[in-house]
Amino acid sequence: MDMLISIATAVSFLTFIAIVAWAWSSGRRRANRESSLLPFGLPDEDRVAAQLRGRP
Repeated sequence: MDMLISIATAVSFLTFIAIVAWAWSSGRRRANRESSLLPFGLPDEDRVAAQLRGRP
């Protein structure tokens, strides 16, 4: 049973390392940059609230 737990832990750790390597790879640089700017593309909350209330 201990061997099975050890193998599962090692596989999980290797999967984590693979995901981190993929996320930080140079091929993802453009997608990461675009994703980091998404929150700034949202409309202003005050402007949206005013439009919902019927004020420009």
